[in-house]
Amino acid sequence: MIILITAAENKLEAEVDPRFGRSKWFALYETDDDSAEFVSNEQNLNAPSGAGVQAGANAAKTGAKVVITGNCGPKAFRALDAAGIKVVIGASGTVREAAEKFKNGECKYATDANVEGHW
Repeated sequence: MIILITAAENKLEAEVDPRFGRSKWFALYETDDDSAEFVSNEQNLNAPSGAGVQAGANAAKTGAKVVITGNCGPKAFRALDAAGIKVVIGASGTVREAAEKFKNGECKYATDANVEGHW
């Protein structure tokens, strides 16, 4: 299964980015073989609006079934939900640590956004 983890840099030892829509990188982590690929989300870093919705659309194109991030706003959450992608919020530590927590069943799926939009 592919999980998407927001990342501050394009490496497994990078910190989980606390923002979904304005995360600099998306780590696409394949849980079946522990491989990872990084996709830039830089186009949304300075977007005046719509970063969460656009990031949600980009996430859907990756084939990810789960997004792991620090925080997720309401529009992004709705975009991900509409795409059938489950969301885990409150993640911290490195991308590798977040992936391990997910694989060990230590993550809980969110039922709603945890921050207001444009934070």
